[in-house]
Amino acid sequence: MKSLRILLLVSVISVAFVFQVGAGDWQKIKIATEGAYPPWNDVDASGNLVGFEIELAQELCTRMNATCEVIPQKWRGIIKGLNAGKYDAIMAAMSITEDRKKLVQFSRNYAGTPNVFVVRKDNPLANFRTDLKQLTLNDISPAEQAALDAIFKAFKGKIIGVQVATTHAKFADQYMGNIAEIRIYDFQHTIDLELYQGRLDAVIGDYAYWLPLIKSEQGKEYRIVGPHMTGGPFGGGVGVAVRKKDQDLADMFSRAIEDAIKDGTIKKMAIKWFNYDASAQE
Repeated sequence: MKSLRILLLVSVISVAFVFQVGAGDWQKIKIATEGAYPPWNDVDASGNLVGFEIELAQELCTRMNATCEVIPQKWRGIIKGLNAGKYDAIMAAMSITEDRKKLVQFSRNYAGTPNVFVVRKDNPLANFRTDLKQLTLNDISPAEQAALDAIFKAFKGKIIGVQVATTHAKFADQYMGNIAEIRIYDFQHTIDLELYQGRLDAVIGDYAYWLPLIKSEQGKEYRIVGPHMTGGPFGGGVGVAVRKKDQDLADMFSRAIEDAIKDGTIKKMAIKWFNYDASAQE
């Protein structure tokens, strides 16, 4: 299943997008992505980087008149590598959060997706429901607190998997650390395999990752349960991360993103890769 991605990652090669170079200090830009989080970013059978963010990077670089190279980088330590100068930007389904803003500068958001619980269909949690379909964690209303209480009751004592250094891990620690066993993994494909083999009761992940998978043959054993969660520890959408000193580069990306949102380009890409419109709003 997804464990095959481990073998593919060994042979991953970087993808270069070369276009007419324009004026300015940022004529060449190196962009890091994980290459292990489809359909945001992934590798194909030939070891080439593919996915929504790979295609979007191509589009943004065209609009910025820049020569860009997209390279694979493990998620753990990806911000550390940016600040060490190994690359200039990150496009890796990275949510814009206050904690991350202390370490990096973000462009405006280019996408946004709710976060969900996923279980196996044969797990008792597959029948879990809440009256609330959307749960926003910024200013929690009584109805939203009731939904949270229902989650706490249903998942008490369960084993939940999340990826390291993600907003999902942050949510799990902040809201569920005292009621469930939280297991943290380096790679999303490892979490998927653990859930498939029944070693996890549930995982927390983003809807844009899980929806295409569940609609595929590989994901037919999984089910999304509970409300769609946003805000709070989940941040304010997905953006391009750059070093804090590189405000000019962040501004370049923001302008290109803004244009690509206005003309519908990002919406078309999102529907292509996610099967729904996960693009950010103007």
